[in-house]
Amino acid sequence: MFIRSLSLVMTLLWSMGIHAQQLPTYLDDSKTVDERIEDALARMTLDEKIAVIHAQSKFSSPGVKRLGIPEFWTDDGPHGVRPDVLWDQWEQAGQTNDSCVAFPALTCLAASWNPALSRLYGESLGEEALYRGKDMILGPGVNINRTPLAGRNFEYMGEDPFLVSRMVVPYVQGLQSKGISACVKHFALNNDEEYRHKVNVIVSDRALHEIYLPGFKAAICEGGAWAIMGAYNLYKNQHNCHNDILLNKILKRNWAFDGVVVSDWGGCHDTREAVTNGLDMEFGTWTNGLSQGASNAYDNYYMAAAYKKLIQEGVFTTKELDDKVRRVLRLFYRTSMNRRRPVGFLCSESHYEAALKIAQEGIVLLKNDRGLLPVRDARRILVVGENAIKMMTVGGGSSSLKVQKEILPLDGLCARFPDVQIDYARGYVGDTVQSYNGVTVGRSIAETRGSDELIREAVEKAKDADYVIVFGGLNKSDYQDCEGHDRKQYELPYGQDQLVEALVKVNSRVVFVNISGNAVAMPWADKVPAIVQGWFIGSEAGEALASVLSGDVSPSGKLPFTWYRQLSDCGAHVLNTYPGVWREDREIIDEEYKEDIFVGYRWTDRQKIKTLFPFGHGLSYTTFELGKAKSSAKEMSRNGQLTFVVPVMNTGKCAGAETIQLYVHDVKASVERPVKELKCFRKVYLQPGEQQLVELTINEESLSFYDERSQAWKAEPGDFEALIGTSCDAISSRIKFKLKE
Repeated sequence: MFIRSLSLVMTLLWSMGIHAQQLPTYLDDSKTVDERIEDALARMTLDEKIAVIHAQSKFSSPGVKRLGIPEFWTDDGPHGVRPDVLWDQWEQAGQTNDSCVAFPALTCLAASWNPALSRLYGESLGEEALYRGKDMILGPGVNINRTPLAGRNFEYMGEDPFLVSRMVVPYVQGLQSKGISACVKHFALNNDEEYRHKVNVIVSDRALHEIYLPGFKAAICEGGAWAIMGAYNLYKNQHNCHNDILLNKILKRNWAFDGVVVSDWGGCHDTREAVTNGLDMEFGTWTNGLSQGASNAYDNYYMAAAYKKLIQEGVFTTKELDDKVRRVLRLFYRTSMNRRRPVGFLCSESHYEAALKIAQEGIVLLKNDRGLLPVRDARRILVVGENAIKMMTVGGGSSSLKVQKEILPLDGLCARFPDVQIDYARGYVGDTVQSYNGVTVGRSIAETRGSDELIREAVEKAKDADYVIVFGGLNKSDYQDCEGHDRKQYELPYGQDQLVEALVKVNSRVVFVNISGNAVAMPWADKVPAIVQGWFIGSEAGEALASVLSGDVSPSGKLPFTWYRQLSDCGAHVLNTYPGVWREDREIIDEEYKEDIFVGYRWTDRQKIKTLFPFGHGLSYTTFELGKAKSSAKEMSRNGQLTFVVPVMNTGKCAGAETIQLYVHDVKASVERPVKELKCFRKVYLQPGEQQLVELTINEESLSFYDERSQAWKAEPGDFEALIGTSCDAISSRIKFKLKE
């Protein structure tokens, strides 16, 4: 039996009389990593080198048994450690010790606007991965929310590259502090799911660098990510898992990335391109790399026997192979061969506490007319909607989990209000399937009644309720918030609009809790007094939502994306660029990003479009007053900084948090620039009556745009404005300043 633990290998060598000073360099911790890599590389045969750059099972690569280099195990996903599957199938392995804590989806994490929670998230996830024997977590995802129809937006961190960058760095650092590699995904331009294997993105260099790459760059250059995953789609007619511009030029040369490029599962398409265009490790999805449907055929991957044959024929030397193996060995020394890795924990109290804290800070209070929330003095509460009783940790694609527990919203409210009469009405029927890849929840939500009958029941029960709390939105089924497909419509599914319209006619105290990873159309928004964005928030969902609805926790989340009134308010849709145009041979679909850098609030600002809820928006149960902001100077020098100080006071009656946001406006530029761009933010916690001076600092980089002619970032001297407020549409201070020559 192969000994996976390197500490056991060392013990065995010592028992054989082989001491530290006699160890081969590749096992000697006193040597530098580069020395160890070169020694191990020199000892490896061609077959062993080929073996470590491709999979041996669904989620592992073989290591080098002869040299005591252990297997390398990857796993989904960004929200929790995915249950183990069979060696060569997607079905569950049937283990009883692979349940996990489900942390909130990354949209919720981004909505917290709290980088400290990102660090906590990464550390907690890393500890769970350690316990499960994993070496790499396939996440986090940092692709930009370009359209609210994108099925995988719930796995990403919103529409703004600066917010994404500030949230991804501590996540990566926290995860890797536990000796578990992050694998940042999906690099790059993976902004919709439909036809994801065939979409060829056409985008300007400026939009690429200003909007779609900053999150990845921050994860690599600041977070020090050890791995990155290529995307399924194409850029400049090359698949992104072996794309010369993205992987060789930008990632490995410009950003000096010393880690491993991993293919998305089945994302490799050509041996020669894979060899020369930057791919380091190939993983697959029910494919042998050459044809579909072959089992246990990992040696037939593009980066396996086919690559070896080209070397033997003299088409390639081992130069490219050795570079890949060096990177893979470096990854091993950082993870599976790191004897200083801490001990992991699974489903610990601290992990549930972390999941709860992240969920509570990410929940967004979108609307609260007449102070309807928090719930108070209620004798009877009616809970309506399938999403109050449906588990959301199962499904959605590769991020589907097998959890130890998931507190449902209805159960959370019943536990929080034990003395209140809480009734339930189904209201609508969506997707009653609660299983994925063999994971079942053991709880049926089957329903045989029709929509008219369900609405009548809900309306009748709502007539004498003190509060009607509707849990609606989307779910993690196909064509909703789910990998593999995009949504077919912006409107809510399953007749929810008719349900809400019927309820507000008989009760004026309706609260709508939207469970989703995306914005949705809300034609009834003006009629519903309170709206909460509840996200997919994992194991502690019910408790987190109940704590916010009850007022035990004052909401402090802020939207990480723009909430459009209708789909035509989104640039990608009004310009008819999504989902692209099929080529004549139907093999490729060209999707041109005609809106360019104007994504999200950059587009609505430019077009003067009134949103339903703006980027950065989020209410509280208390009130905050921002005083007049002041700057440390009226001019900024090159390579200098400028600090703005704004007094913030909690003027309400309960403790709470506010996020102060600083946007920059370029008064006059040689190119068209957005009206404003987020460049700094800080979340501050205040007791009633407490005041704090909040400092926000920007530098020359904050004023720069990507100049396509020079292919470099450029800050033009001249006049700028700092716009400070609590959302992109709630600006309380404007301060002019200059960038000096």
